[in-house]
Amino acid sequence: MDRDRQEHFRARLLAERAALDADDDLGREGRQTVVLDQQSVGRLNRMDALQRQAMAKATQARRGQARHRIDAALARLDEGDFGYCTECGEEIPHKRLELDPTLPTCVGCAASR
Repeated sequence: MDRDRQEHFRARLLAERAALDADDDLGREGRQTVVLDQQSVGRLNRMDALQRQAMAKATQARRGQARHRIDAALARLDEGDFGYCTECGEEIPHKRLELDPTLPTCVGCAASR
């Protein structure tokens, strides 16, 4: 893979990671502990607050997984292994990487999992 294409993917991965960080900052309030004041909040409101908190935590976990995949792809870029399947070593088609630059395997190895 040529240097321009590598830099294209590096910029894209860094932008995706920055977007995840920004989303984490926006969702921070939703993950905080729900205070259950029985005098001021009804039972359904407390249940809604707990459900929103659980959804915010699940969303954060998905962002953490995405961040891990991005960091792994950036490490492969630094090591010179980006664009090659981590299973068989064959080159991953550029169209596949354009769809998701964090993919570590070719279609054949991904299908055999």
